[in-house]
Amino acid sequence: MNKNDVVKVLLPDSEIPKFWYNIQADLKDGLAPYYSAQTGKPITPDELGVIFAKELIMQEVTQERYVEIPKEVREMYRSYRSTPLFRARGLEKALDTKARIYYKYEGGNATGSHKLNSAIAQAYYNKLEGINKLTTETGAGQWGSALSMACNHFGMDLIVYMVKVSYNQKPHRRTFMEVFGANVIASPSATTESGRAILADSPDSTGSLGIAISEACEVAAKSGDTHYTLGSVLNHVCMHQSVIGLEAKKQLEMVDEYPDVVIGCCGGGSNLAGVANPFMMDKIQNNSALRVIAVEPESCPTLTKGVYAYDYGDTAKSAPIAKMYTLGHDFIPAPGHAGGLRYHGLSPIISRMYNMGLMEARAYGQKSVFDAAMAFARAEGIVPAPESSHAIKAVIDEALKANAEGKEPVILFNLSGHGYFDMTAYQSYFSGEMGDSDYNEEASVESLKKLPKVE
Repeated sequence: MNKNDVVKVLLPDSEIPKFWYNIQADLKDGLAPYYSAQTGKPITPDELGVIFAKELIMQEVTQERYVEIPKEVREMYRSYRSTPLFRARGLEKALDTKARIYYKYEGGNATGSHKLNSAIAQAYYNKLEGINKLTTETGAGQWGSALSMACNHFGMDLIVYMVKVSYNQKPHRRTFMEVFGANVIASPSATTESGRAILADSPDSTGSLGIAISEACEVAAKSGDTHYTLGSVLNHVCMHQSVIGLEAKKQLEMVDEYPDVVIGCCGGGSNLAGVANPFMMDKIQNNSALRVIAVEPESCPTLTKGVYAYDYGDTAKSAPIAKMYTLGHDFIPAPGHAGGLRYHGLSPIISRMYNMGLMEARAYGQKSVFDAAMAFARAEGIVPAPESSHAIKAVIDEALKANAEGKEPVILFNLSGHGYFDMTAYQSYFSGEMGDSDYNEEASVESLKKLPKVE
């Protein structure tokens, strides 16, 4: 296959990964341990087992480089994987660039995003353990959509706490989850102690992922037959998403290419980790010049303005304490349209790599992100979700920079999430009502004063 002619690259079924890649095996000195929010001491598997499946707990801490994907999970993957790798020739032409731009398109399954890669695995392991009911949180609704499909497949019940601003902005996401049997509740809600406490203090709260996590964890912890699942952040989630980068590697090899830059939007970290970690392995092992760029919203700039410290994973301080970049566990970002990028913290794995200087980070305002989304849609014929549009903005900036420097880099990014449930956001853009969601630095400073103390 000639790279000068390629438009789309697919892998045969036989090349779909049979193993997930675990970057913990290649991180020097490993990751800092989790601590219990209740005791302040290193958390034990038994404590985690109250809300998580045992196999997922093992995957969270394993140092094995490759973990076998169960046959049942691979069979479900085959319904939508491999996903295509596209050469963005329309965008290249629009930018008049010699940069070669590729995107891994994870929006072709029914949910429209990469989240299904982990949802299937998490539902499978819980079902295997005899669990028939799950709880979770969702921001923009992509994770809730994916888990609703997975739970429906395995005959499991699901309660989804959806961040209230997104619940109201994206009613069709809510309907999608209900089609597959999920019970979707706007968070903060009156159904939990943590939700009622938030509403008592702030009746008009627009919610946050931290609050929604608190509610979902509370229900799971109080129910002996129910477990909690998380759609991003955790190590096992990032590992499940590695199928994206593993496939992209093989697809680029087929056209004799290798990226100079890998870019992904970054909220909790699963999108970026999925596409970047298999390439990051090469950077760590061979000290390559590969650049990895995490892109976040200016309203929730966890990497670019947060601190690297131990913090609670949720607002109610019930989830495990992790060392990560954070804006403070009760920080509530402005209600922008990229609901999936509004988490106060970040994946411990992504945080560790950023702290080691292995990747870069940048933040963009909402308006410039939608400018980039429009340029991409009109050049490539795909309407992108607001989250992945952050990556598109960085891709465009990198290509224009390459033009000015006379360079011809190979740029790879992960396009996850179509924008077909985000027409309200695009309508706001066209009407001129859309502005940039500001970062509330004062609120973050106050929140960071409440970081936990661990032994």
